[in-house]
Amino acid sequence: MTTTLPVYRWRLAPDGFATRRQLRALGLRPGGQDVAAQLERSRRRRGPLVAYLYRIDQAKPVRPMTPARMVALEAAMRARRTCPKCRRDAGYCIPRSLGMCVPCSDIESAA
Repeated sequence: MTTTLPVYRWRLAPDGFATRRQLRALGLRPGGQDVAAQLERSRRRRGPLVAYLYRIDQAKPVRPMTPARMVALEAAMRARRTCPKCRRDAGYCIPRSLGMCVPCSDIESAA
């Protein structure tokens, strides 16, 4: 049995609903609940822009950052900053469109 989600126009959702980002700003997370409603904003050339809403009263607090999670996050970010070609820390996240740091990309495109 499928239930139909209530659909609201952009910025017209009733109180008590929030997107994931809005929940995070409140220090909350969906906590396993299903999507309660959705927002739709029309666009000219493509289909509507959709945002899923969760109930604030069923949201749970964000889990605290543990030392092990902090180490894992630092390792993941270091991997995103390391250029696969020159193996240096670029100091920024390597653009996926380039696949390498900007200096390495410039050298490769000049050759």
